[in-house]
Amino acid sequence: MQKTIQPKSEHHYHFVTGKLAEHLVRETAQALSKEHGFKYSIGVMPITVAALMTPRWLLRHLDPPTETTHVIVPGYLDCGSDALEEKVQICVVCGPKDCRDLAEVFGGQRLEPALTDYDIQIIAEINHAPRMSRQDVVSRAIRLKADGADVIDFGCDPSNRCLAIGDYIAGIADEGIRVSVDTSDAWEASEAARRGASLVLSVNESNREHAVDWGVEVVVIPDQPSDKKSFEKTIDFLSKQGVPMRLDPILEPIGSGFAASLLRYAETRRDYPEYEMMMGIGNLTELTEVDSAGVNLLLLGICQELAIRSVLTTQVINWARSAVRECDVARRMVYFSINNGVPPKHLLRELVMLRDAKLRPFSLAAIESIATSLKDNHYRVLADDHRLHLLSAGVHLSGEDPFAVFEQLLARSESDNVDASHAFYLGYEMAKATIALQLGKQYDQDQALDWGILTKPEDLHRIKRSSHHRDRRGTEPR
Repeated sequence: MQKTIQPKSEHHYHFVTGKLAEHLVRETAQALSKEHGFKYSIGVMPITVAALMTPRWLLRHLDPPTETTHVIVPGYLDCGSDALEEKVQICVVCGPKDCRDLAEVFGGQRLEPALTDYDIQIIAEINHAPRMSRQDVVSRAIRLKADGADVIDFGCDPSNRCLAIGDYIAGIADEGIRVSVDTSDAWEASEAARRGASLVLSVNESNREHAVDWGVEVVVIPDQPSDKKSFEKTIDFLSKQGVPMRLDPILEPIGSGFAASLLRYAETRRDYPEYEMMMGIGNLTELTEVDSAGVNLLLLGICQELAIRSVLTTQVINWARSAVRECDVARRMVYFSINNGVPPKHLLRELVMLRDAKLRPFSLAAIESIATSLKDNHYRVLADDHRLHLLSAGVHLSGEDPFAVFEQLLARSESDNVDASHAFYLGYEMAKATIALQLGKQYDQDQALDWGILTKPEDLHRIKRSSHHRDRRGTEPR
């Protein structure tokens, strides 16, 4: 069990950790030392993940400095701290399992990370942009930038040259937004670059000679995803011509060589460590029928580990309609995770949208206690124990079907206070409670269900409805 100790300036704390979490433990220990005035040291054990330590293993490696007064070990060693203490003859304190909770050992609160830093650029594509009006494209670009996009990609129509492409590009650039162009047409790329585009997607053998004249950075792709030689030839050609570039081996969808394409990204990073890289993650999110948030986080985690510092995404299919916002949250999470050697857990909850990160259940005894303590006729809705509960003074109705619960209410002789407004309110709240039960979400009456980045706060309908009844009747609803 985690202990709490009273820090003193004469204490010296030796924090034990693994290699991955070393940076974060040092950062946390330094902040705590500054706050409490104690001295400290860090014992980085020859193991990657602290959770894999055992008391017996640590006995062979633990060697705290002679001035140590307390050894702080990870929470996974709570069952062996006595043996460790006997060996080192120093007070051994079993700390938290998550090093971000170290402040709790000293009676403080968890140090929440700022999560403001990231180094992955989001390129958000507007697909078939020439089919829209110039104003619609500019408006969409502004919204995407507000969602977190760093660059807006003007997606051309492969079947028709966009003769007005310069006006579109200039319209976006005039808003102070960085813009790229997605085209294989050399004229479109040249005109876009002339009017403000700073990046061209994409270049291979078919158009690489023209890229020399554009004067902007380009994304290099192979002629075919598995054609490594064509990829290398284009890279070599552009390198000799001094054209700035970022490399994209092309991410392929599941069913078309997804795993092999991931390996090509790792190989490209190994073979060309000096070049920036890009991953077109929309190839997976748009072609995989699943909510895109988890897919985006995993792909950005891969990008972060491989130093792929830009991703191309889009929001065409409905299940990926919030992809840019998801990527903005994900890039902050993976940056913190990989740079601090901790899993992307308990950092941000914005991408937990279908279910909730944690539930606060009521026991049946607690529900009964609430029911018997109510003295007014306002209805309370609870969702727990796989059932809906409707409570007020002298009333405790429950069931799995909200229609059945409402029928029980109407069957009661004292239910004459359920007018149309009240019925609508109860139906709305019980619908939310039913959804919460189905998905494993937390239901709190008069509060919006937590949909992560998609959550929209609700007004307090019950309070407004009660005020309406008081104004109309001059009394509380019965």
